[in-house]
Amino acid sequence: MKKYHKRVLTIAGSDPSGGVGIQADLKTFSACGCYGATAITAVVDENTVGVTGVHPVPVSFVSGQIRSVLDDIGADAIKIGMLHSFELILAVKETLSTYRIRNIVLDPIMVATSGDPLLQAEAIQTLQTELLPMARVITPNIPEAELLLGKKIHCQEELEVRAQELSFNRSVSVLLKAGHLTGEELTDIFYNAETDEILSLPSWRVHTNNTHGTGCTFSSAVASFLAHQLPLNEAVRRAKEYMAQAIAAGADYQIGKGNGPVHHFFRFWE
Repeated sequence: MKKYHKRVLTIAGSDPSGGVGIQADLKTFSACGCYGATAITAVVDENTVGVTGVHPVPVSFVSGQIRSVLDDIGADAIKIGMLHSFELILAVKETLSTYRIRNIVLDPIMVATSGDPLLQAEAIQTLQTELLPMARVITPNIPEAELLLGKKIHCQEELEVRAQELSFNRSVSVLLKAGHLTGEELTDIFYNAETDEILSLPSWRVHTNNTHGTGCTFSSAVASFLAHQLPLNEAVRRAKEYMAQAIAAGADYQIGKGNGPVHHFFRFWE
C-alpha cells in the first residue's frame, strides 16, 4: 500500500534570510507533518533589518507554477502570502478558481515586520474584493485589519466585532491577531464563520526581537492542520499552540542584526 503525504501549496514571496515567506512556510509545513510545494510570486531582497527591493515574478509564470503543482501533486490546503500587485491577485484568483480546493488560508501581507511596504497601494482593494472572499480563513494582524476595514483598532475589546466585520457577511472565517496591542496578555480572536462562533486564543507576550515571520508561520500552521483534516476550530487552536512555542523557543537565539526568526523546529532540536 502506498503512503500519501498531506500536501500544502504556498503561493508567496521568497526571503533570502530564511525567516519569512516561502522559506518560513516550508519550515512550518515540515514541522507540522506536511509536504510543502511552492509557487514563488516575487524574489525579495531582504534580511532581518529590512527590505531593500522586490523583484516580481511574471504573472503568467506564477500561474504556471500553481497549475504545475496542482495538476501533478495536488494540495490538501493552500496558503497564500505576499501578492504585490493587483494583476497578480487577479491571476491567482482566476487560476485557483479552476480547482476545487476548500482549505485556502490567506495571510493578507501588506507591510513587513520592519515597516517596509510589500503590497502596492492600488492592490489593496483588489485583494479585498476579489481574493479574500475565496479563502476559508484569513489571518490579518491589526495593521492589516485596519487597512482592510478603513478604521483604527484601539483595544482588545474591539477585536471580536472587527473580526466579524472582516468576514464578508459570515462567508470567510477570520483569525485576527492581537500582537500589535500593548499588554502582557494577548488574546487572538478567531471568528468561525461556518458556525458563527468566537474563539479566544490567549497567550502571554514573549519579550523578544525574534518575531520575523510570525504571520507567515501562523497562517502556514493553520493550513497544515487543515490539510490534516482537523475541524476548523481545532486547526486554529493547534496552530496557535505551535506559534506560541516557536516564538518562545526562538527567543534566546541571535540570528541577524534586526528581527530574527522564530524556531520552527523546536520539537526536533534546540
